[in-house]
Order: sequence, then structure tokens, then C-alpha cells
Amino acid sequence: MLLREIKNIFHLELDVLYGKDEVSSFFYLLIEHYFNLERFILTIQPELVIDKEQETIIFNALSELKLERPIQHIIGSSYFMEMDFKVNSHVLIPRPETEELVRWILEDNEKTEQVLTILDMGTGSGCIPISIAKNLSNANVYGLDISLDALEVAQENNKIHCTQVDFFQADILNLDYECTYDIIVSNPPYVRELEKAEMQNNVINHEPSIALFVPDEDPLKFYRAIVIFAAKHLNDKGSLYLEINQFLGKEMIALLKEYEFHTIKLKQDMYGNDRMLKGIIR
Repeated sequence: MLLREIKNIFHLELDVLYGKDEVSSFFYLLIEHYFNLERFILTIQPELVIDKEQETIIFNALSELKLERPIQHIIGSSYFMEMDFKVNSHVLIPRPETEELVRWILEDNEKTEQVLTILDMGTGSGCIPISIAKNLSNANVYGLDISLDALEVAQENNKIHCTQVDFFQADILNLDYECTYDIIVSNPPYVRELEKAEMQNNVINHEPSIALFVPDEDPLKFYRAIVIFAAKHLNDKGSLYLEINQFLGKEMIALLKEYEFHTIKLKQDMYGNDRMLKGIIR
């Protein structure tokens, strides 16, 4: 079958659900992943034919997309910080906003010569600590998560990217140990239940609720625990970096001030939303 005919079928079946540009992106991502074909292939080979086995693969992916399964789950990976990370239903798919948070940390510390000890709280796929470890050679990096399934994914990514992040199981809401850190970072659950109606089905139905949602009546549930822990376990002049709910910037600033963080900076993401927060202790 002609590859361009299959592309047309993708648009006929999926444009209403995702939009034309997104469907094109899906199609090119799939042919690159499965067949190692560049996105410009149809420009130079408009009559390119794929075989029956390849047809089966691409149409199976089409069926999955019609069920609103995330494209990252279909191919088993997600691109983040110029790297491919293994993902599945046990971890959040890395977002561009989280990449901005990582780049902020790297920019702040790229000229630091001292050995840094860094903790990521709620690590999921491990994309945050692995990206930091890959780019800061002077850092000892740790990542914790309550989910053993998530930690299994993180450890696999650790091996894939040849990093030495130390992952361990722990509950953000019930932490009790004596280690101290120069930097603590977290992208914890922060979507209120009332915001669920605005989210797409491919997120709600396929990504782990435990990593997404917080009760409407206590949206700072995880942040409070993280800030309390950070206030006790950050070294002098240590930094806390957080990805936050865009609607709770003022509340988050107040929370950091309550626990004596200073030089607090609220930063907007690429879409102009209040998304990242940094504070320094002592």
C-alpha cells in the first residue's frame, strides 16, 4: 500500500479527534519510530510502498490512537531534554514545562564547582534527575517515588542513559530520614479534581491518577509536605525548585514564605502561565 494513502487514512480517521497538525505529527513520529523513515520521505518518494507487515504495524497504531491512547505509550518513549525516555501507564509523560524547570536548574548551577547533592521528589520516569545528572557532572543525584512500578521505569531509563542516579521508594507525605541536599526539586501532583473536566481523555484514562490529582479542598497537600521537608533537609543556602499549578502561584509563594524561604522567584512557562517556583533557605 502507498504510504501517502495511509497518511490520508490517518487524517480521515483522526483529524476530528486531534486536529490536522497533531495527526501529521503522530504519523511522522510513527513511521520514524517503526520504519526509520524521515518525515520528508513522501516529498522525495511520493510513490513509496510499505509491505503487509508494516501495514499491520501502522494500522494497529491507528487503532490505538482512535482509542485516545497517548502516542508516547504506543511507541513506548517520550522525548525530553534531547533524550528518549521510556514511559508507560505507570509514569507521567514528560512535558515541555518540566523541561523548562530542568533547564532553570541547569542554568543556575552550570558554573558551580562544588559537588552538589540533588533530590527529585516524585520522580516518575526519572526524566528530571537523569537529565540533571547527564548535564551536571559535579552532582550526586537522587530520586524518590512511592510507586515501585514507576521506579522500575526510572531505573531502566537510568541504565539506558548511563547515569548513576540513586532511586529509592518513599512517600512524600511521610518522609523521615537525615540526609541533606543542596537542591530539592519536585513536580508533584497538582491538578485539582475540579480541573479534570478540562483535561483530555488520553491523559485522564492513560496516565497515573496518583501522579496527577489532588483534592479540591487541599490542593497544596503535596507541596506543604515537600516544603516542610525541604526547610529541614536543605543545606544552608540550598534551593527548592517546584513545578506548580498555574492558578496557585500566590498561595505557593505564601507557603514558601511561611517556612522562611527567601529570594522567591515565580517563573512563567512558554505559554505565559505561572508554572515554576524557586526559593532559597536560610
